[in-house]
Amino acid sequence: MSVLVLIEHEGARIKDASLSTITAAQKLGDVVGLVVGGGDAQEAAQAAAKIAGVTKVLVASDAAYEHQLAENVAALVVGIAADHDAILFNATSTGKNVAPRVAALLDVMQISDILSVESADTFTRPIYAGNAIATVQSSDAKKVITVRGTAFAKAAAEGGSASVEPVSGGGDQGLSSFIGAEIAKSERPELTSAKIIVSGGRALGSSEKFHELIDPLADTLKAGVGASRAAVDAGYAPNDYQVGQTGKIVAPEIYVAVGISGAIQHLAGMKDSKVIIAINKDEDAPIFQVADLGLVGDLFKLVPELTEKLANK
Repeated sequence: MSVLVLIEHEGARIKDASLSTITAAQKLGDVVGLVVGGGDAQEAAQAAAKIAGVTKVLVASDAAYEHQLAENVAALVVGIAADHDAILFNATSTGKNVAPRVAALLDVMQISDILSVESADTFTRPIYAGNAIATVQSSDAKKVITVRGTAFAKAAAEGGSASVEPVSGGGDQGLSSFIGAEIAKSERPELTSAKIIVSGGRALGSSEKFHELIDPLADTLKAGVGASRAAVDAGYAPNDYQVGQTGKIVAPEIYVAVGISGAIQHLAGMKDSKVIIAINKDEDAPIFQVADLGLVGDLFKLVPELTEKLANK
């Protein structure tokens, strides 16, 4: 069984989510990576060829793919789909943008957000905000799948020796154009790859208090900063901080939830964390039902005290 994986990259660096998707793909068959981009595609393809478990890397280097517009990438994928039994994408903004288009063009059902591979045609995926796990079986001859990266270990970035072959597609489909990008830059770890995350909720009361309390604690722990949807909607934190069902799905080694009640939409995005620490004045808050460690009290006193003790350790 041949499995095609769209490998996401930033320059020559392969994104962690793609390493997890490759692990999922290995459970189905021989893994063929697809790297698309402009001038940086060749470097990324060489990096992809070193990933353990990848047997071949296809590279499409063209100006039409420089910004990886979904319409152009989907047309390329469909053009080479005949040689593959399954096509896997990361369950990221890029993967969720391209995969439905590919599924529609191939006239098959997309299988979204898989958590495990039970067999060549059977998978598990979360439903009801992760409160239930569905086992789904597909009768489609060609599978189009998005993979939740936090459910699979990352494939080793070194150790492989795959061949690299050029591939061409339909080029610019003329359906969309790249206008510009506003990319938030931070010295802190990116949420989906951070080993420690400190998240703040609506209880912080304002943007000023959010950054006054959360940022120093995160800096002390060398952690990424997250937020609940309520905090984002209230303007305390930017959209790219949001963790949850409608935000980012994370599974760090340590997740610190400050002033977050624990609505199921938020839990869906972080309950796979190895250790969950909750700080909340409401001892009946739902967050304590999933927390490994809980601190009941006034966060405006507890967080600065915790930050100070950690800084002096």
